[in-house]
Amino acid sequence: MLQIILTLIFYLILLVPVSKYIYHISAGKKTIFDPIFDRVDNVVYKLCGVDRKRRMNWKEYAMSLIVTNFIMMVISLVVLSTQGINLLNPNGIENLKLDLGFNTVVSFMTNTNLQHYAGESSLSYLSTMLVIIFMMFVSSASGYAVCMAFIRGLVGKTKNDMGNFFEDLIRITTRVLIPFSFIIGLILVSQGVIQNFSENTVVNTIEGTKQVIQMGPAAALESIKHLGTNGGGFIGGNSSTPIENPNIITNITELYSMMLIPGSMVVVFGKMLRDRVHEGEKEKKNILIKKFEDDVLDTWDIKAKDRKHKNNAAPKKKEKSEGRMIFVAMSIIFVLGLALCFWSESKGNPILKNLGLSQTMGSMEGKEVRFGIAQSSLFTAVTTSFTTGTVNNMHDSLTPLGGLVPLLNMMLNVVFGGAGVGLMNMILYAILGVFICGLMIGRTPEYLGKKIEGREMKLTSLAIIIHPFFILLFTAIALSTSQGIAGITNGGFHGITQIVYEYASAAANNGSGFEGLNDNTIFWNISTGIVMLLSRYIPIVLQLAIAGNLMKKRFVVESPGTLKTDGLNFSMILVFVVFVFAALTFLPVLILGPVSEFLSMV
Repeated sequence: MLQIILTLIFYLILLVPVSKYIYHISAGKKTIFDPIFDRVDNVVYKLCGVDRKRRMNWKEYAMSLIVTNFIMMVISLVVLSTQGINLLNPNGIENLKLDLGFNTVVSFMTNTNLQHYAGESSLSYLSTMLVIIFMMFVSSASGYAVCMAFIRGLVGKTKNDMGNFFEDLIRITTRVLIPFSFIIGLILVSQGVIQNFSENTVVNTIEGTKQVIQMGPAAALESIKHLGTNGGGFIGGNSSTPIENPNIITNITELYSMMLIPGSMVVVFGKMLRDRVHEGEKEKKNILIKKFEDDVLDTWDIKAKDRKHKNNAAPKKKEKSEGRMIFVAMSIIFVLGLALCFWSESKGNPILKNLGLSQTMGSMEGKEVRFGIAQSSLFTAVTTSFTTGTVNNMHDSLTPLGGLVPLLNMMLNVVFGGAGVGLMNMILYAILGVFICGLMIGRTPEYLGKKIEGREMKLTSLAIIIHPFFILLFTAIALSTSQGIAGITNGGFHGITQIVYEYASAAANNGSGFEGLNDNTIFWNISTGIVMLLSRYIPIVLQLAIAGNLMKKRFVVESPGTLKTDGLNFSMILVFVVFVFAALTFLPVLILGPVSEFLSMV
């Protein structure tokens, strides 16, 4: 427990400078690195023909995202389908099949990184760099760009300006993702993660057999894989293998890489909202002071005396902290899940306990000894809360309640999330929360100084319900077809969990798997590909529409009946609303899967 607590405390300390830097990038404020990055960005703008002065509304922003991502998917599919050529392909990897190629490009462009292939035997080094690593940068940058636009819409400084998608995409890539990835990559290489273009090495083991040791640009992929909340492994074993994650230093590095930017976006939201409030109050104060001075005071002496009196007597207003309260709500849900996972894994297998066999180390099946229960549980909670999908242990081997935690994290999809997704989804629940509270007291709900009316609630309800709809619909299809059932490797309750987990991972753009499912078939490649596409772009369009609609609304004056959204009470309301919605949508399937498996073992 001390390992976990110290790891999280240091994360909060590290979050302060990182969030401040990303806030300056998001808000267009100056940083000490601007003289360097401005020159780099200007070159990229010229090469790509980007007009920075062009401002976009929410429709133009969404269309720019979709068209850009689609073009990149087509080009990437061509690369994967022709990778068998002898170019950066020392291991002689063949072309990917069309259905697997479709699943792969969709997976990595939607920031899901669900892998139905093994990297060590399915991709050439050229494909790894031109498709996988490239799309890891672009997909995460696209998500953060949309999150920036979404925040601008909520802050509402203008009526129709959400920024420029291409400018946001380039700035987040050049000023955050590339330099941070370079630093993380150096740390990983220093600890033994490989980075080369050599042919795979064959060695003799102590058992007298042959073993193939994977070579290639692993460190470059690992750095952006975690920083961009991507999750796709360089090899099939992912971060449970020493090639990708050799020791506790790399494990902590990868943990922080996953957590820093999603956590920072919540802080950025709070800071940008604070800027709006401060600017509004400053403008209002200047108008009142000017009117007071012009209409009432006649001499300079009286004015100076009154100013001094006002400065001494005026109480300081409490600073708005909506971002802080959202961070608290997310943290509560995260800690509850982490505690359940750690407790369940520490208790061990109930069947062995009933047989009188003790497990002093807890359930170590599927876990690496160098990480143990604590770091495995923390990694499991983080990778599914921050929707990364990388794993340092096999989730298929978790105890039933331990496996319920990552499954539920992906079903909720609001606990920090990856590439800004968690923040945008949690704000949807915040809008739902103020609407429910507004109904209780019989007044029009308000959030961030804007009235929440019928159009916003329809869009919000649709954006929230789409996620469980796709998970449950495709789970039902898989369980009722022979192609879907053929993928199950464990019968009974665990088999149901395997299927639910696969679609929850695809819908949440997470990418982790139970790893027991035989998923590299036409049915699973196409069905999960469809889920990833729809679950990525439909919610983004709806969220931008909500922000665009709120942006055009007038600010309303707070009244005694306005629900305060900047206090701890609202954090509790958020947590309550999230869990009630989860219970209403997912409780039956959770009972059929991990809960029943746990009860049968006990």
